[in-house]
Amino acid sequence: MTLFGKTMMLVPAAALAACTGMHEGAKRPEGDPQQVAAAATAGPPPTPEEVSAAAAITQAPAPRPRARSTAAQLDTTTAAQKVAAAAPAAKAETKLGTTIASLGDVAEPGFWIKTPLVKSRGIGRIVNPANGKSSKVDLIPLDGPASGGSQLSLPALQLLGISLTDLPEIEVYRS
Repeated sequence: MTLFGKTMMLVPAAALAACTGMHEGAKRPEGDPQQVAAAATAGPPPTPEEVSAAAAITQAPAPRPRARSTAAQLDTTTAAQKVAAAAPAAKAETKLGTTIASLGDVAEPGFWIKTPLVKSRGIGRIVNPANGKSSKVDLIPLDGPASGGSQLSLPALQLLGISLTDLPEIEVYRS
């Protein structure tokens, strides 16, 4: 089984794990009030079909081992994925906050953001308020305070119209 196939099997499992509801006696979220409020108003969890559709957009194969250090060779997302990732949100999203973003590991394929604004994996959207461009992304937790910076994938950074060396402030939403 390919790495992509294994990843596709993990996405629904991660989504189901993130969908466990709060019950009496369960530990309540702590930390930044904005994050606690966002978690409380996040709405219903995504359906397996929504998770599968999002994964088809945000996941991509790893760059070839012989890829040079050029953005064109390292970005393995398809033109169709770029169009789908840039499409407007189809349903309500919850704003998690803003963060300063930098380029993450260019060898990690797909559209993703690693951010301390999330505590569990999920699907979301990032927006560059400077130009209004947005991208659907995998939300990946990153250790650190909510005020800490975030890391963006190469395709997501390019889709937002951001230079590889810039440190822009971006908005993060959970779908």
